[in-house]
Amino acid sequence: MPPTEVVFFQDEDGSVPVLNWIDDLSDKAQAKCVIRIERLEQMGHVLRRPEADYLRDRIYELRIGLQGINYRILYFFHGRTTAVLAHGLIKERVVPSKAINLVVDRMKQFAGKPENHTYQEG
Repeated sequence: MPPTEVVFFQDEDGSVPVLNWIDDLSDKAQAKCVIRIERLEQMGHVLRRPEADYLRDRIYELRIGLQGINYRILYFFHGRTTAVLAHGLIKERVVPSKAINLVVDRMKQFAGKPENHTYQEG
């Protein structure tokens, strides 16, 4: 399986929700998120528990744990080789339906105009 391109979802206003969320985390949590994102790049669709899991409606989660805190990055696939990181959160008991629904909406926006919703550095 070819490597997976991982991109960050960008809102219409230019904000990048997952990058903004990661920026607010501790250095250790940021480092663990980066490691998990790199694993998604390497493994793509075959990445499974304990590192990733399928939620519903074509939405997946990257699972990051640190000092009893459950960090989650929600993502979806666009085509066969692109994963789009769309939302970050700290999970309590379950990932809230509201968060999954937000990512479903972002997936629809992305599918309509990928070029408008793909974060480009620089």
